[in-house]
Amino acid sequence: EVQLVESGGGLVQAGGSLRLTCAASGFTFDDHAIGWFRQAPGKEREAVSCINSGLGTTHYADSVKGRFTITNDNAKNTVYLHLNSLEPEDTAVYYCAAGRYYYCSDYGYRDTVYLEVWGQGTLVTVSS
Repeated sequence: EVQLVESGGGLVQAGGSLRLTCAASGFTFDDHAIGWFRQAPGKEREAVSCINSGLGTTHYADSVKGRFTITNDNAKNTVYLHLNSLEPEDTAVYYCAAGRYYYCSDYGYRDTVYLEVWGQGTLVTVSS
């Protein structure tokens, strides 16, 4: 079964850190680009970051640049999103998604049409 499973969410105070994990099964990340998205209550889904390990590219939304870092461990078929200097505005459900033709770039990372599989999401709550 092809699936993604996120974990690592939780409640943290403003200024704190979390590490989100996106683990794949049924396929490998070698030929997929991975995106992280988030959706806050009452708001539209927002693209946060992406990584294409095959091309060695990453991209970040302006709202998280300098605070979040995306990394991968292909041996574990896992992608991480390191959240630092968290702000209450970062409160959301975070989702990872994968696609062979998903384009991790400044103009492609928001486009979800090529994302083939999504995780169930993990909730991040940042208190002020």
